[in-house]
Amino acid sequence: MSMDRPTILQILPSLVTGGVERGTVDVTAALTRAGFRALVASAGGPMTREVEAAGGTHMTLPLESKNPITMLLNIRRLVKLIHEEKIDLIHARSRAPAWSAWGAAAQAHIPFVTTFHSPYGAGSPLKRFYNSVMAKGARVITISSFVTDYAQKTYGVSSSKMRQIPRGVDTESFDPAKITETRKESLRRLWNLTEGQPLLLMPGRLTRWKGQLVLIQALAQLKRRDYQCVIVGGGKDSPYGTELAAAIHQAGLDNRVFLHETCRDMEAAYALASLVLVPSTRPEGFGRVVIEAQAMGALVIASNHGGARETVVPDQTGFLTKPNDPHALAETIDRVLSLAPSDRAALGSRAMQHVRANFTTRVMTERTLAVYRELLAPTEKGARFSLESVFP
Repeated sequence: MSMDRPTILQILPSLVTGGVERGTVDVTAALTRAGFRALVASAGGPMTREVEAAGGTHMTLPLESKNPITMLLNIRRLVKLIHEEKIDLIHARSRAPAWSAWGAAAQAHIPFVTTFHSPYGAGSPLKRFYNSVMAKGARVITISSFVTDYAQKTYGVSSSKMRQIPRGVDTESFDPAKITETRKESLRRLWNLTEGQPLLLMPGRLTRWKGQLVLIQALAQLKRRDYQCVIVGGGKDSPYGTELAAAIHQAGLDNRVFLHETCRDMEAAYALASLVLVPSTRPEGFGRVVIEAQAMGALVIASNHGGARETVVPDQTGFLTKPNDPHALAETIDRVLSLAPSDRAALGSRAMQHVRANFTTRVMTERTLAVYRELLAPTEKGARFSLESVFP
């Protein structure tokens, strides 16, 4: 271990958008505050700026590639980086770069940590082998009980090296009291929304399993028309985005349901929303949107499976509905939109308290840095650096 301060390298495919990327930035900021050197390696992307703003240094490598030759070459690149930057620990957050990171960590004799973000599909022996790298960490971080159970049952990860750390939300930023009318009005104009009509919001990248089509089918069954709906997420011009636009048109919802690209002010979006929808058709490992919305006091409807069962208290902080069932979703939307203002306010208040008690960025990053401490704590008598100075 470097004698001045430890250097941590987080590794992931790219820095475009998503929960993995957001967690990387959050941990980078926490490392910097704690006196570590924080490095991030990826193929790059818009969130590189956020890594650097958080005090980290970004290294561009072709880590998004699943080509076996590129992955092997990445081992050599990472070993070189480890020696040049005196890296003390590698934390891998995705499978393809994890294989390269595992090989490099083994050659350089430094600790290797992984984060199991989801129940990766293992329909074939090859796929199961590909996924297995996430079980090879000296410590394996899981983001929910759902993922913990999956990792233990499917890959035999021992409880002794498992550390369950739920994702967190920055409640300093995701605070309805801090969202100005100017910010809300700016977004309302950008999305051309009608003031006074309830806004149904579905954030998330345009991927089929996220359930955008299920939502459109549910809205087509909804008898009430006193709403407007925004589906926001990258990929509007993709084949799936085109399919969604066609489905909206066929359902006669062109004047009520709108597709938009990634939103730059999600806090304001949640503040505008009367209802946030997370109708995933397959279980999510965690589901960051659910806790972000609750932190803002927005009412949430999520599919009743996966991580949502751990982040939503049914009918107390939000609502769960049968997955891949447009009719059930339509009924729940109608029920929630019909709630009295006092009931909505009480639900929103409980949701905010729930997140602040259980799912904050501070708790997530403290627990993650504690994992690094566990692996880096010096065992030799007289070691010059002590992590006790960082974690008193």
